[in-house]
Amino acid sequence: MSDNNTLLDKLDTLVARFEEVSTLITDPAVIADQKRYVKLTKEYKELGDLMKARKEYVQVLGGIDEAKYIIANETDPEMRDMAREELDRCEARRPQLEEEIKLLLIPADPQDSRNAILEIRGGTGGDEAALFAGDLFRMYSKYCERKGWRLEVSSANEGAAGGFKEIICSVTGEGVYGTLKYESGVHRVQRVPATETQGRVHTSAASVAVLPEAEPFDVEINEGEIKWDTFRSGGAGGQNVNKVESGVRLRYNWKNPNTGVVEEILIECTETRDQPKNKERALSRLRTFIYDKEHQKYIDDIASKRKTMVSTGDRSAKIRTYNYPQGRITDHRINYTIYNLAAFMDGDIQDCIDHLIVAENAERLKESEL
Repeated sequence: MSDNNTLLDKLDTLVARFEEVSTLITDPAVIADQKRYVKLTKEYKELGDLMKARKEYVQVLGGIDEAKYIIANETDPEMRDMAREELDRCEARRPQLEEEIKLLLIPADPQDSRNAILEIRGGTGGDEAALFAGDLFRMYSKYCERKGWRLEVSSANEGAAGGFKEIICSVTGEGVYGTLKYESGVHRVQRVPATETQGRVHTSAASVAVLPEAEPFDVEINEGEIKWDTFRSGGAGGQNVNKVESGVRLRYNWKNPNTGVVEEILIECTETRDQPKNKERALSRLRTFIYDKEHQKYIDDIASKRKTMVSTGDRSAKIRTYNYPQGRITDHRINYTIYNLAAFMDGDIQDCIDHLIVAENAERLKESEL
């Protein structure tokens, strides 16, 4: 019984905090402090999930005790049969519930609920790498569609034979970063390129970076020091785009707090025909870029503490191979292999992500030794 008690004790210590947070988020002074309010509403939701689990856990433990008592003391065979059924049900539910609670007790990555900036770049392999980057972009677009997330391209540099040398988009929706973060790394493709006449299989690669989108109050930017230019954006988009100076370019000098070095950041945005909208999006990318740089130290610290291969934060690690001749996908971090490449490239990637989440949760449970 002692193990249950430790889990129950842990949950009991959180009841007072849950009540305190419930009161705080209705306090006008707290609501006025946007940064604190956002933090507390997040904590309220997490604690609420734990309180729901605690309630069920108390019921299950109580059900087990009560059923055992009836079986031991009741003479009516019908009552004893009902008690046995209840005992079986509660005994089956208990270990599942304990696992759920242990996972809920591990502090979630505070970034997980954020929106994300998704960057895809063709790597080694020239035209073929750009085509593959285009295929990955299509795969993520389809996946976002399935999830009901909104994906917006903020800048794209097309490859000579199609696809993209580089494409950057923002993804907004529920828990985007917590799901897409597993996609960061080098994706390798093995196939016969369209340009290959001999039918030989080539290997090329594209890199994917998924960054948590910064909130306006996460990063301090002196907007007065931003230098803005406008230009006519070329490329697809019909006649209008080329006549109107809707493209924006920002330059910003930023001092890296980790190195003390001043770096010039250059960001272009040609996404829409509306200049103010492009400015807004360029600013959002500037915030995310700085936030990512400032948090790299924090990510490195986590990576060095955590042995897991699943999300080390190392964006140069080769994470997945797409083998077209065999119709095979292999994720090297968890030795996950499936043979449904066509469906996968059509956005059916949830099963792979689920396996990665399970693997990471197992690592985190081992680490926290709950």
